[in-house]
Amino acid sequence: MKTINIGNSGICASEIALGCMRINGLSLIKASELVRTALEAGIDLFDHADVYAGGQAEEIFGKILKSESIARDKIFLQTKCGICDGYFDFSKEHIIEAVEGSLKRLQTDYVDILLLHRPDALVEPEEVAAAFSILHASGKVRHFGVSNQKPMQIALLKRYIEHPLIANQLQFSIAHSHMIRSGIHVNMQTDDAIDRDGSVLDYCRLHDITIQAWSPFQHGFFAGPFLENLQYAELNAKMQHIADTRGVTKTAIAIAWILRHPAKMQPIVGTTNIIHLKDICEAPDVELTRKEWYEIYTAAGNTLP
Repeated sequence: MKTINIGNSGICASEIALGCMRINGLSLIKASELVRTALEAGIDLFDHADVYAGGQAEEIFGKILKSESIARDKIFLQTKCGICDGYFDFSKEHIIEAVEGSLKRLQTDYVDILLLHRPDALVEPEEVAAAFSILHASGKVRHFGVSNQKPMQIALLKRYIEHPLIANQLQFSIAHSHMIRSGIHVNMQTDDAIDRDGSVLDYCRLHDITIQAWSPFQHGFFAGPFLENLQYAELNAKMQHIADTRGVTKTAIAIAWILRHPAKMQPIVGTTNIIHLKDICEAPDVELTRKEWYEIYTAAGNTLP
Protein backbone atom coordinates (compact mmCIF):
# COMPACT_ATOMS: atom_id res chain seq x y z
CA MET A 1 0.00 0.00 0.00
CA LYS A 2 1.37 3.39 -1.01
CA THR A 3 1.20 6.30 1.41
CA ILE A 4 -0.02 9.88 1.14
CA ASN A 5 1.07 12.93 3.11
CA ILE A 6 -2.23 14.28 4.43
CA GLY A 7 -2.21 17.98 3.69
CA ASN A 8 1.59 18.14 3.99
CA SER A 9 1.11 17.55 7.73
CA GLY A 10 3.72 14.85 8.02
CA ILE A 11 1.00 12.23 8.53
CA CYS A 12 2.04 9.72 5.89
CA ALA A 13 -0.97 7.43 5.89
CA SER A 14 -2.19 4.74 3.54
CA GLU A 15 -3.59 5.95 0.22
CA ILE A 16 -6.85 4.23 1.13
CA ALA A 17 -8.57 4.65 4.50
CA LEU A 18 -11.18 2.41 6.10
CA GLY A 19 -14.42 4.13 7.03
CA CYS A 20 -15.91 2.61 10.16
CA MET A 21 -19.47 3.94 9.99
CA ARG A 22 -21.05 0.48 9.62
CA ILE A 23 -18.86 -1.76 11.77
CA ASN A 24 -21.56 -1.86 14.44
CA GLY A 25 -23.44 -4.12 12.07
CA LEU A 26 -20.78 -6.79 12.58
CA SER A 27 -20.07 -8.97 15.55
CA LEU A 28 -16.95 -8.06 17.47
CA ILE A 29 -15.21 -11.10 15.99
CA LYS A 30 -16.12 -10.13 12.41
CA ALA A 31 -15.27 -6.47 13.01
CA SER A 32 -11.87 -7.49 14.38
CA GLU A 33 -11.28 -9.64 11.30
CA LEU A 34 -12.13 -6.68 9.07
CA VAL A 35 -9.66 -4.42 10.86
CA ARG A 36 -6.96 -7.09 10.79
CA THR A 37 -7.49 -7.53 7.05
CA ALA A 38 -7.16 -3.78 6.54
CA LEU A 39 -3.94 -3.65 8.54
CA GLU A 40 -2.47 -6.63 6.70
CA ALA A 41 -3.24 -4.88 3.39
CA GLY A 42 -1.42 -1.75 4.57
CA ILE A 43 -4.38 0.43 5.56
CA ASP A 44 -3.48 2.41 8.66
CA LEU A 45 -5.98 5.31 8.73
CA PHE A 46 -9.39 4.59 10.23
CA ASP A 47 -12.20 7.12 9.84
CA HIS A 48 -14.88 7.63 12.50
CA ALA A 49 -17.51 10.13 13.63
CA ASP A 50 -19.24 10.57 16.95
CA VAL A 51 -22.65 10.11 15.28
CA TYR A 52 -21.89 6.82 13.55
CA ALA A 53 -24.38 4.37 15.05
CA GLY A 54 -24.82 6.77 17.96
CA GLY A 55 -21.24 6.21 19.07
CA GLN A 56 -21.37 2.42 18.83
CA ALA A 57 -18.95 2.33 15.89
CA GLU A 58 -16.29 4.09 17.96
CA GLU A 59 -16.99 1.84 20.94
CA ILE A 60 -16.51 -1.30 18.87
CA PHE A 61 -13.29 0.00 17.37
CA GLY A 62 -12.01 0.87 20.85
CA LYS A 63 -12.62 -2.71 21.92
CA ILE A 64 -10.78 -3.96 18.84
CA LEU A 65 -7.79 -1.76 19.64
CA LYS A 66 -7.49 -3.43 23.01
CA SER A 67 -8.40 -7.01 22.12
CA GLU A 68 -6.08 -7.09 19.10
CA SER A 69 -3.28 -5.26 20.96
CA ILE A 70 -2.92 -2.83 18.06
CA ALA A 71 -0.05 -0.43 18.71
CA ARG A 72 -1.58 3.04 18.83
CA ASP A 73 1.45 4.66 17.20
CA LYS A 74 1.16 2.33 14.19
CA ILE A 75 -2.26 3.63 13.10
CA PHE A 76 -3.98 6.95 12.52
CA LEU A 77 -7.41 7.60 14.02
CA GLN A 78 -9.66 10.26 12.55
CA THR A 79 -13.05 11.28 13.89
CA LYS A 80 -15.62 13.96 13.20
CA CYS A 81 -17.98 16.08 15.26
CA GLY A 82 -20.67 18.72 14.86
CA ILE A 83 -23.75 16.77 13.77
CA CYS A 84 -26.45 16.69 16.44
CA ASP A 85 -30.06 15.50 16.43
CA GLY A 86 -31.68 17.95 14.02
CA TYR A 87 -28.99 20.61 14.06
CA PHE A 88 -25.27 21.31 13.74
CA ASP A 89 -23.07 22.59 16.55
CA PHE A 90 -19.56 23.99 16.11
CA SER A 91 -19.56 25.74 19.48
CA LYS A 92 -16.42 25.54 21.60
CA GLU A 93 -18.21 23.58 24.30
CA HIS A 94 -19.69 21.03 21.94
CA ILE A 95 -16.46 20.39 20.03
CA ILE A 96 -14.52 19.76 23.23
CA GLU A 97 -17.27 17.61 24.71
CA ALA A 98 -17.56 15.60 21.49
CA VAL A 99 -13.84 14.89 21.39
CA GLU A 100 -13.84 13.78 25.02
CA GLY A 101 -16.65 11.36 24.19
CA SER A 102 -14.85 9.98 21.14
CA LEU A 103 -11.61 9.46 23.07
CA LYS A 104 -13.47 7.53 25.75
CA ARG A 105 -15.26 5.32 23.23
CA LEU A 106 -12.12 4.73 21.17
CA GLN A 107 -10.13 4.00 24.33
CA THR A 108 -7.30 6.29 23.28
CA ASP A 109 -5.62 9.42 24.60
CA TYR A 110 -5.67 11.29 21.30
CA VAL A 111 -6.96 11.33 17.74
CA ASP A 112 -4.65 12.16 14.88
CA ILE A 113 -7.21 14.18 12.93
CA LEU A 114 -10.47 15.86 13.93
CA LEU A 115 -12.86 16.98 11.20
CA LEU A 116 -15.80 19.35 11.51
CA HIS A 117 -18.66 17.23 10.20
CA ARG A 118 -20.60 19.26 7.58
CA PRO A 119 -21.02 23.06 7.78
CA ASP A 120 -22.75 24.76 10.71
CA ALA A 121 -24.68 27.81 9.46
CA LEU A 122 -24.28 29.38 12.92
CA VAL A 123 -20.54 28.80 13.10
CA GLU A 124 -18.53 31.33 15.07
CA PRO A 125 -14.97 30.72 13.86
CA GLU A 126 -13.50 32.27 17.00
CA GLU A 127 -15.14 29.49 19.04
CA VAL A 128 -13.83 26.80 16.71
CA ALA A 129 -10.37 28.32 16.98
CA ALA A 130 -10.55 28.34 20.77
CA ALA A 131 -11.67 24.72 20.89
CA PHE A 132 -8.94 23.61 18.49
CA SER A 133 -6.27 25.43 20.49
CA ILE A 134 -7.36 23.77 23.74
CA LEU A 135 -7.54 20.32 22.17
CA HIS A 136 -4.18 20.66 20.46
CA ALA A 137 -2.41 22.08 23.53
CA SER A 138 -3.74 19.19 25.63
CA GLY A 139 -2.46 16.66 23.10
CA LYS A 140 -5.94 15.26 22.52
CA VAL A 141 -6.06 16.24 18.83
CA ARG A 142 -2.97 16.51 16.65
CA HIS A 143 -4.41 17.83 13.37
CA PHE A 144 -7.64 19.35 12.10
CA GLY A 145 -9.79 19.41 8.99
CA VAL A 146 -13.32 19.78 7.70
CA SER A 147 -15.96 17.77 5.90
CA ASN A 148 -18.20 18.83 3.01
CA GLN A 149 -17.11 22.47 3.07
CA LYS A 150 -16.70 24.98 0.25
CA PRO A 151 -13.64 27.21 -0.20
CA MET A 152 -15.12 30.33 1.38
CA GLN A 153 -16.26 28.38 4.43
CA ILE A 154 -12.75 27.00 4.82
CA ALA A 155 -11.22 30.44 4.25
CA LEU A 156 -13.40 31.90 7.00
CA LEU A 157 -12.19 29.28 9.46
CA LYS A 158 -8.57 29.70 8.40
CA ARG A 159 -8.71 33.39 9.22
CA TYR A 160 -9.09 32.51 12.91
CA ILE A 161 -7.59 29.05 13.34
CA GLU A 162 -3.87 28.89 14.01
CA HIS A 163 -3.60 25.25 12.96
CA PRO A 164 -3.66 24.16 9.29
CA LEU A 165 -6.78 22.46 7.97
CA ILE A 166 -5.26 19.40 6.35
CA ALA A 167 -8.27 17.51 4.97
CA ASN A 168 -11.70 18.10 3.47
CA GLN A 169 -13.93 15.05 3.25
CA LEU A 170 -16.16 15.25 0.16
CA GLN A 171 -18.43 12.80 -1.61
CA PHE A 172 -16.72 11.76 -4.82
CA SER A 173 -16.91 8.82 -7.21
CA ILE A 174 -17.00 8.07 -10.93
CA ALA A 175 -20.77 8.57 -10.85
CA HIS A 176 -20.69 11.54 -8.46
CA SER A 177 -18.06 13.70 -10.12
CA HIS A 178 -19.53 17.17 -10.50
CA MET A 179 -16.32 18.62 -9.01
CA ILE A 180 -14.64 17.36 -12.18
CA ARG A 181 -17.48 18.12 -14.56
CA SER A 182 -17.82 21.83 -13.79
CA GLY A 183 -14.08 22.25 -14.25
CA ILE A 184 -14.22 20.75 -17.72
CA HIS A 185 -17.26 22.70 -18.96
CA VAL A 186 -15.86 26.13 -18.10
CA ASN A 187 -17.36 29.11 -19.94
CA MET A 188 -20.23 27.09 -21.36
CA GLN A 189 -23.96 27.74 -21.08
CA THR A 190 -24.87 24.23 -20.03
CA ASP A 191 -25.92 22.63 -16.75
CA ASP A 192 -22.58 20.80 -16.69
CA ALA A 193 -20.87 24.18 -16.29
CA ILE A 194 -22.70 24.93 -13.02
CA ASP A 195 -20.18 25.06 -10.18
CA ARG A 196 -21.99 23.94 -7.04
CA ASP A 197 -18.86 23.65 -4.90
CA GLY A 198 -16.97 26.89 -5.46
CA SER A 199 -14.09 25.19 -7.31
CA VAL A 200 -13.35 23.24 -4.15
CA LEU A 201 -11.15 20.73 -5.98
CA ASP A 202 -8.76 23.40 -7.20
CA TYR A 203 -8.91 25.26 -3.90
CA CYS A 204 -7.86 22.21 -1.93
CA ARG A 205 -4.99 21.54 -4.34
CA LEU A 206 -3.81 25.13 -4.03
CA HIS A 207 -3.92 25.09 -0.23
CA ASP A 208 -2.48 21.63 0.50
CA ILE A 209 -5.77 20.22 1.72
CA THR A 210 -6.21 16.52 1.03
CA ILE A 211 -9.62 15.61 -0.34
CA GLN A 212 -10.88 12.45 1.30
CA ALA A 213 -13.38 10.89 -1.09
CA TRP A 214 -16.29 9.31 0.77
CA SER A 215 -18.86 6.94 -0.79
CA PRO A 216 -16.50 6.14 -3.70
CA PHE A 217 -18.92 3.50 -5.05
CA GLN A 218 -22.15 5.48 -4.74
CA HIS A 219 -24.09 7.50 -7.29
CA GLY A 220 -26.13 10.43 -6.05
CA PHE A 221 -26.57 11.02 -2.33
CA PHE A 222 -26.74 7.49 -0.90
CA ALA A 223 -28.64 6.42 -4.03
CA GLY A 224 -26.83 3.11 -4.15
CA PRO A 225 -23.71 1.67 -5.76
CA PHE A 226 -23.05 2.06 -9.48
CA LEU A 227 -21.24 -1.27 -9.64
CA GLU A 228 -23.50 -3.96 -11.16
CA ASN A 229 -26.19 -1.29 -11.57
CA LEU A 230 -28.16 -1.56 -14.83
CA GLN A 231 -28.47 2.23 -14.84
CA TYR A 232 -24.70 2.26 -15.40
CA ALA A 233 -24.43 -0.64 -17.85
CA GLU A 234 -21.99 1.15 -20.18
CA LEU A 235 -19.78 2.15 -17.26
CA ASN A 236 -19.73 -1.38 -15.85
CA ALA A 237 -18.86 -2.82 -19.27
CA LYS A 238 -15.99 -0.37 -19.72
CA MET A 239 -14.68 -1.00 -16.22
CA GLN A 240 -14.91 -4.76 -16.69
CA HIS A 241 -12.90 -4.55 -19.90
CA ILE A 242 -10.16 -2.54 -18.21
CA ALA A 243 -10.27 -4.76 -15.13
CA ASP A 244 -9.82 -7.85 -17.29
CA THR A 245 -6.74 -6.39 -18.94
CA ARG A 246 -5.21 -5.66 -15.52
CA GLY A 247 -6.21 -8.87 -13.77
CA VAL A 248 -8.22 -7.08 -11.07
CA THR A 249 -11.89 -6.44 -10.29
CA LYS A 250 -14.11 -3.51 -11.21
CA THR A 251 -14.00 -2.59 -7.53
CA ALA A 252 -10.27 -1.96 -7.82
CA ILE A 253 -10.76 0.03 -11.03
CA ALA A 254 -13.32 2.31 -9.33
CA ILE A 255 -10.77 3.23 -6.67
CA ALA A 256 -7.86 3.38 -9.12
CA TRP A 257 -9.87 5.98 -11.08
CA ILE A 258 -9.94 8.23 -8.00
CA LEU A 259 -6.27 7.62 -7.19
CA ARG A 260 -5.28 8.50 -10.77
CA HIS A 261 -6.35 12.12 -10.30
CA PRO A 262 -3.32 14.35 -9.56
CA ALA A 263 -5.08 15.93 -6.57
CA LYS A 264 -3.88 12.87 -4.64
CA MET A 265 -7.25 12.18 -3.06
CA GLN A 266 -7.63 9.58 -0.33
CA PRO A 267 -10.68 7.31 -0.78
CA ILE A 268 -12.55 6.47 2.42
CA VAL A 269 -14.00 3.01 1.83
CA GLY A 270 -16.80 1.93 4.13
CA THR A 271 -17.09 -1.72 3.16
CA THR A 272 -17.59 -4.37 5.83
CA ASN A 273 -17.03 -7.18 3.31
CA ILE A 274 -13.53 -8.64 3.62
CA ILE A 275 -13.40 -9.92 0.03
CA HIS A 276 -14.53 -6.51 -1.19
CA LEU A 277 -11.84 -4.87 0.95
CA LYS A 278 -9.12 -7.10 -0.50
CA ASP A 279 -10.26 -6.19 -4.02
CA ILE A 280 -10.15 -2.50 -3.11
CA CYS A 281 -6.60 -2.82 -1.83
CA GLU A 282 -5.40 -3.88 -5.28
CA ALA A 283 -6.24 -0.42 -6.64
CA PRO A 284 -2.94 1.33 -5.76
CA ASP A 285 -1.12 -1.12 -8.04
CA VAL A 286 -3.27 -0.12 -11.04
CA GLU A 287 -2.06 2.91 -12.99
CA LEU A 288 -4.76 3.96 -15.43
CA THR A 289 -3.71 5.72 -18.59
CA ARG A 290 -5.08 9.16 -19.33
CA LYS A 291 -7.19 7.67 -22.13
CA GLU A 292 -8.60 4.96 -19.83
CA TRP A 293 -9.42 7.53 -17.16
CA TYR A 294 -11.45 9.62 -19.62
CA GLU A 295 -13.11 6.54 -21.11
CA ILE A 296 -14.37 5.58 -17.66
CA TYR A 297 -15.48 9.16 -17.00
CA THR A 298 -17.55 9.39 -20.20
CA ALA A 299 -18.93 5.85 -19.82
CA ALA A 300 -20.57 7.08 -16.61
CA GLY A 301 -22.67 9.47 -18.68
CA ASN A 302 -20.40 12.49 -18.45
CA THR A 303 -19.71 14.46 -21.61
CA LEU A 304 -16.75 16.40 -22.91
CA PRO A 305 -17.09 19.83 -24.62
